[in-house]
Amino acid sequence: MSSRFLSTLSRSEFTQLFHQFESTSDESISFAAAHERILAEDLTAQEDLPAANRSSMDGYAVAAADTFGAGEANPAYLECRYRIEVNLFPQFGLQPGECAWIPTGGFLPAGADCVVMVEHTQEIGDGTIEVRRSLAPGENLMFRGEDARQGAVVLTRGTRLRIPEIGLLAALGLQQVHVHRRPRIAVLSTGDEIVPVEAQPRPGEMRDVNSHAVAAMIVQAGGQVEQLGIVSDDLEQLRGALERGLADNDALFLSGGSSKGTRDHTLDAIAQLPGARILAHGVAMAPGKPTILARVGDKPILGLPGQVGSAQVVMLVLGQPLVRHLAGDSRALDTSHRSLRRARLTRNLTSSQGREDYLRVRLEESAGGLLAHPVSGKSGLLRTLLHSDGLLPIAADTEGLPEGCWVDVWLL
Repeated sequence: MSSRFLSTLSRSEFTQLFHQFESTSDESISFAAAHERILAEDLTAQEDLPAANRSSMDGYAVAAADTFGAGEANPAYLECRYRIEVNLFPQFGLQPGECAWIPTGGFLPAGADCVVMVEHTQEIGDGTIEVRRSLAPGENLMFRGEDARQGAVVLTRGTRLRIPEIGLLAALGLQQVHVHRRPRIAVLSTGDEIVPVEAQPRPGEMRDVNSHAVAAMIVQAGGQVEQLGIVSDDLEQLRGALERGLADNDALFLSGGSSKGTRDHTLDAIAQLPGARILAHGVAMAPGKPTILARVGDKPILGLPGQVGSAQVVMLVLGQPLVRHLAGDSRALDTSHRSLRRARLTRNLTSSQGREDYLRVRLEESAGGLLAHPVSGKSGLLRTLLHSDGLLPIAADTEGLPEGCWVDVWLL
């Protein structure tokens, strides 16, 4: 085990180890309860959506050929014979020179192949409509099957069901969906100096921040939490807590005990568990270098730093992607899908080559665009995150960033 101790991996190497862990099993739920859940199967449309060509705006259904050459100085004149109701499919067809009033969402009648916006027309009496522009076939239409074709896969396994996906499920009448079960994750704090939130700390003690912050971030990423409380720096107690936490959960996250200290029993306690393997102890990032990743059977253990700021940054960079991966999200490890804001850096930043730095920044709107102000502070302080809007990653192959450069900020 000592050969793995602080043998640092890159962040990408570290997250690639997550692929060793399978996603949770699936369950069937109502689509109405599926917001932010992850699909466990491909979904196929059982019908075309839209079911027929529909208007994308208020206007008149016409044949494009009847508007050829029309313009402000040379309008076309059509006879409006019908008025289409949005909830009824038209039971008539248009003859050359005819048109029909159509609302947004109305189905197109036979003989029409486009819709002229009402803004480009004028009623001149006795049902005659003046059309002041030429149209092309298909203009201002939503085509049959444009959203979904019958028999086609419309959503793939691993898709996170956002509001647009929920809308699509409703439109297709897909009332039940198979999604991955929310991963159950045990959370544990370690250290003789840690006391419960309700306690009054004595000199040398501090309240438990990490387990509550980590739990909230697990829930935010789509997991469920079992709080295991606080375990002192005792090998037997720690091993027992790990066993209990892994028995009924899909993973275990613990904070503290990941650095190279004489009282840190985390690695020894993990190693004593049946089927345990330390996958990594050390990741080339700051903060967060001493992070641990272990495997016990088919379940991961993530060991976070004890410093509160460091633990939360590691959760943002590594912990939440692991939760999303366990939840079945196919994009969990793809950093390009993070919520980003483009901003201009307000001062020079230095960085050590060979590691990724994650600096906290505060964002400010300005006349020249969004500004990113670095927030300085020690990893044991909470204020650096309290005063920040996002993280600024600095790549391992750079020595820093110059003032005025444009950067991508990961939103918190």
